[in-house]
Amino acid sequence: MPRISLAVNGQRVSAEVEGRTLLVQLLREHLQLTGTHVGCDTSQCGCCTVHLNGIGVKSCAVLAASCEGATVMTIEGLATDGKLHPMQDAFRAHHALQCGFCTPGMIMSALDIVRRKGNDLDERTVREQLEGNLCRCTGYHNIVKAILAAAVTMQGGAQKAA
Repeated sequence: MPRISLAVNGQRVSAEVEGRTLLVQLLREHLQLTGTHVGCDTSQCGCCTVHLNGIGVKSCAVLAASCEGATVMTIEGLATDGKLHPMQDAFRAHHALQCGFCTPGMIMSALDIVRRKGNDLDERTVREQLEGNLCRCTGYHNIVKAILAAAVTMQGGAQKAA
């Protein structure tokens, strides 16, 4: 089995992985980072979204072996010094979750939206960009409100998109 080395949430890690091991499996099963969820196994739902080298990806569609030398950020890596990232805080403040299953992927995708589209977002852009992230509990209204609020907060320099 190949041995890979990568940085996950700022920590260097290495693991032996089979060629077919997915990044989501490496994170959840080998590294015990269970905040990244598996919702569909077909890369349709977005629950497994993480940042790979700064770009939002569905980790159920990425082979772990292809991540040699990469940098991965998961939902567990966003908070610093016990303080939530502004996007996490906005999801909390705006009640942008119900069961919470999709929330880690939504937050990671939201940060990628801000990275790609900037802080000056509108509702239509957010809704379009969330395509590929499914939530069975909400009507997305509070999720969109949270992303818009966090984008404004982040624009003030509090924190950049992770």
